[in-house]
Amino acid sequence: MEAFAQFTVEGQRVYGMLHVPDGDAPAQGWPSVVMLHGFTGHRMEGHRNFVLLSRLLAARGVASLRFDFRGNGESQGDFSEMTVSREVQDVVAAFEYARRQPGLDPQRVMLLGFSLGGLVAALSAGEVRPHRLALWAPALPDLWLPLLRGGAFPPTVTDYGGWPVGRAFLQEVVRLRPLDAAAAWGGPAHVFHGDADTVCPPAWGVRYAQALNCDATAIPGAGHTFDSLEHVETLHRVTARFLTGQG
Repeated sequence: MEAFAQFTVEGQRVYGMLHVPDGDAPAQGWPSVVMLHGFTGHRMEGHRNFVLLSRLLAARGVASLRFDFRGNGESQGDFSEMTVSREVQDVVAAFEYARRQPGLDPQRVMLLGFSLGGLVAALSAGEVRPHRLALWAPALPDLWLPLLRGGAFPPTVTDYGGWPVGRAFLQEVVRLRPLDAAAAWGGPAHVFHGDADTVCPPAWGVRYAQALNCDATAIPGAGHTFDSLEHVETLHRVTARFLTGQG
């Protein structure tokens, strides 16, 4: 079953899709995973990565909720208002939404984040307490340092290829400590990255894995968005194995 999902954060509507396995739910309910897209992304992600993974997981007995952060995709709000702390608020609301859905197990809600979504997932884990935590090519604050103008913050917004990046986002993101948050997380985790990623280098994935005290899976030849059918198939296979408790 696939159905539109919506919830409200600070008066703004957040839109997404809820995927639930077909058939009768087990007595305790289906496990589920909340998916967090990347910077300037949306709930489908490149190559329909989130859509395809959601359908693969549903076939294996795992529900999923993929949504657009406020100011992204179809959700309300303006991108210029986006900050990491606002996205953490969205994650908290998404977990509350998932945990109250009939047929889903409120104790087994997992979290998956891609790129900026991976950074947000690491910062959110201590608050939402996911059953499992998966990071795809997680970002570090260093990624946004080039947007600073001579080391200074822009007065209002920065034009990032047509995206209005707000001053508040840049002021906040460069001061965040996602690796410290990851180190404080004591639950099951796994990091997945391409070993040819030039946006969020593989070394960043290794640093997250070290902080999380977990394994990291490098996908040979894959870039940041896993740009081949083979890379996507591998990413989905190994991620599903982890989320279903098989590895």
